[in-house]
Amino acid sequence: MKEPRMNTNRRELILKNEAHQIVGCAMEVLNTLGHGLLEKPYENALVVEFELQDISYRQQPRFEVEYKSVKVGEYVPDLICFDQIVVDTKTIERITNNEIGQMMNYLKITGLSLGLLLNFKHSKLEWKRVVL
Repeated sequence: MKEPRMNTNRRELILKNEAHQIVGCAMEVLNTLGHGLLEKPYENALVVEFELQDISYRQQPRFEVEYKSVKVGEYVPDLICFDQIVVDTKTIERITNNEIGQMMNYLKITGLSLGLLLNFKHSKLEWKRVVL
C-alpha cells in the first residue's frame, strides 16, 4: 500500500504558534470581561493577559508615515507582539475587507508581515490573520 504523499508546496502559516497564543489570550479576555465594551478595555486586558502568559509586547508604539520621503504623520498600533505581529482590537459588527485593507497598510508601515484583527463585539471572538 502506498503512503499518502505530502504536499511539499504547501506553505506553513507564518508565526502560527505565536498567533495561536495571542488568539488564546483574546479568548480568555473575552470570556472574562464579556462582550460589548469599547476597544480600550480589551486592549488593556490583553496587556494583562500577555504579562501573565509571558508574551512580549509593545503597547501603542509609534511608526512614522512617509509620503515621497517626507514624514506626514504617525501610525500608532494597539499592540505589537513578539516584535513581529501587529494586533488590532476592534468592537465592530464584523471584520470586513475595509479592516483587512487597513491592516495591510499597517503592515507596510511597520515592515512586519503578520497582523491579527481581534473583534470583541460579540460573545464569540471573531479574528482574522492578515499576511503581507
